[in-house]
Amino acid sequence: MRINVKELIAKGKPVHLQESMDLSGLLGGRQDLLSFGELKADLSARADGEVAVVEGTLTLHVTMECSRCLGPAEERLTVPFRESFTMEPASADSGGEQDELHQITEDFAELTPYVEEAVWMALPFVPLCKEDCKGLCPECGTNRNERECGCSTERIDPRLAGLADLFKDTTEDP
Repeated sequence: MRINVKELIAKGKPVHLQESMDLSGLLGGRQDLLSFGELKADLSARADGEVAVVEGTLTLHVTMECSRCLGPAEERLTVPFRESFTMEPASADSGGEQDELHQITEDFAELTPYVEEAVWMALPFVPLCKEDCKGLCPECGTNRNERECGCSTERIDPRLAGLADLFKDTTEDP
């Protein structure tokens, strides 16, 4: 996926890009991804002076492993996308704006690496199958979303566990 920056700036007419991308090379090796669909990119490019601005949304359906119950967590990612490109050399007075402006040396700007980066950063760090997922029982491993296991949920700080045993001995003696 690429745009002709030189032509876009010269004509000053916006360009609409709608493409699908296969992300198998990018996401194929991830262990936490159970499946993923094709990326749909709906972008528009416009000239802003000597800068080409590409913005829009990226949409991707992913199925990941829930971080609590290990079941499938399906999510439709809608990722905002905005990148700016210029053919002009960097100037010293541009300051912080330069960090967001990509200088290119040819007529075309290749968008694929920027799209891939946006998708990579948008993947959930802690995917959940649902907001109130109860997870797995730490004692028996039962999925608490499906049924209750009956295991004790009382938590005792391991540093104080010895004190709990001390109090049991004094209450049992008559």
